[in-house]
Amino acid sequence: MNGLYVHAATLLMEGAADPAAPGAAITTALCGNWEHPPPCPLAAHHTGWSREGDSVSLRIVFATAPASEPEVRRLIGSALASGAFDTPDGTTSRWTLLTSGPGELSAKELEHAERISGT
Repeated sequence: MNGLYVHAATLLMEGAADPAAPGAAITTALCGNWEHPPPCPLAAHHTGWSREGDSVSLRIVFATAPASEPEVRRLIGSALASGAFDTPDGTTSRWTLLTSGPGELSAKELEHAERISGT
């Protein structure tokens, strides 16, 4: 049985930076490539984001074995701490990590986590 989790982060990104790039960096860290066929090998996940000016809030919903939670969070944290992601079109999106850590699943996120985990 997988545990259901959320990881929350806040980034500083200049207006031209792609706010989807941190999610691609996370997927690459967790799955080896940002573009891959399902299922995710370590943790089924989804990265949602919202932007206000240069502040980008991320919510990474994921499902994994409870013993794998620390490793998943470590990989998410490392991807976000890297501060950049190179896109296939040759551009680089950069950001500064402000906050990162466990969050509380909202009711909507819990439903999403259950869907992606297959429970």
